Amino acid sequence: MNPLNSVRGTIIAGFVVAIAIIVIAGDSHMPASMPVNAVMIWLHVIAGIIWIGILYYFNFVQVPALADAAADDGGPGGAGITKYVAPRALFWFRWAALATWLTGAAFLLHRGMFDDAFALGQLTDPTNAYALTIGIGAWLGTVMLFNVWVLIWPNQKKILGIVEASADEIAKGKRTAFLASRTNTMLSIPLIMSMVGAGHGFFM
Repeated sequence: MNPLNSVRGTIIAGFVVAIAIIVIAGDSHMPASMPVNAVMIWLHVIAGIIWIGILYYFNFVQVPALADAAADDGGPGGAGITKYVAPRALFWFRWAALATWLTGAAFLLHRGMFDDAFALGQLTDPTNAYALTIGIGAWLGTVMLFNVWVLIWPNQKKILGIVEASADEIAKGKRTAFLASRTNTMLSIPLIMSMVGAGHGFFM
């Protein structure tokens, strides 16, 4: 059976290939603590790619496409997207957001710098530049996680008819979810700068 015939099989195959590369390449050059750090970062990045990838899909593809569908009187409309695509995308979106935050927090705890990161490196003298940089990303990610679970998802449930809501509640929910999603898209740019920059020269 070809593993590429299913998403699950494809993901499992990807991990198998990755592990095979690790085994073949060997890790004798790594300090003892590095493999745990590497696995945590690896899982954090995978979850983050899923989260931000779907965020960008919503903002760059789905929202404009639904606007075009609504403006097209003779077209098929956006019912297929709202019924079949959006709920599934939102499932992966919200859980990937949580997984990204949790794996990031686990990494900071493992490194013993959870407190210093969220204090933006101010718990040491002089300021811990790594904690400052990664901490800015951690705070941005926390705000974005809040937006996903407190603003976007509850309002999307009203918009998609998952929970009952009046026409006014749906209209208000659309605007709130839209602005929260756009805010997250905006914040993702400095977030990525901070997360990548922490390990590569601080910000740039």
